[in-house]
Amino acid sequence: MRNGRNQLSRSWLAQHGFAYVLLLMIIAVLALGASSALQLGAQAGRRDAERALLSIGAEFERALYGYAGVAVVATAANTSGALASRGPRSLEDLLKDPRVPGVRRHLRQLYVDPMTGRPEWGVLRDPAGFIVGVYSLAEGQPIKRLGFDARHAHFEEAPSYAKWVFGLPMAQLQTMRGTGQPDTPSTIKP
Repeated sequence: MRNGRNQLSRSWLAQHGFAYVLLLMIIAVLALGASSALQLGAQAGRRDAERALLSIGAEFERALYGYAGVAVVATAANTSGALASRGPRSLEDLLKDPRVPGVRRHLRQLYVDPMTGRPEWGVLRDPAGFIVGVYSLAEGQPIKRLGFDARHAHFEEAPSYAKWVFGLPMAQLQTMRGTGQPDTPSTIKP
């Protein structure tokens, strides 16, 4: 009887060892699947943030054009008369234009950078110190590399988000030539 009991317990132990290895393999496969799902989720979140950046950047660009009195149809290729226009001294001037009596708003609010989640934007200034462009301070290479509209064709193959400059034609020309001097980040007080 004792001999039969030993054989039974040995086969039971062998089955438990196999079940344990199988359980470890299942856990490894689940961990690998969860890791892939997290990576895909992070990439989808970054794509959404890029779309928000393009939308907010277009708002900043419209506000800078409105402040400078330049028609939005002007582009980097068609700059006749547009380069003489001036942007604001600070981003807050887009909320309430200090040059006119009363309240004239070019922008409803100063947005938070969707790529960093911080209320800071990089600003590009002309030689006189006026803001001509706004860009994200996010590090890294953009996911979107192609398929921009004509106004933002210079964003294609940009090596970083800092090259996505939204602004007046002067800012776009400076960015394309690489002569733009980034200013210190502009902090927005919420």
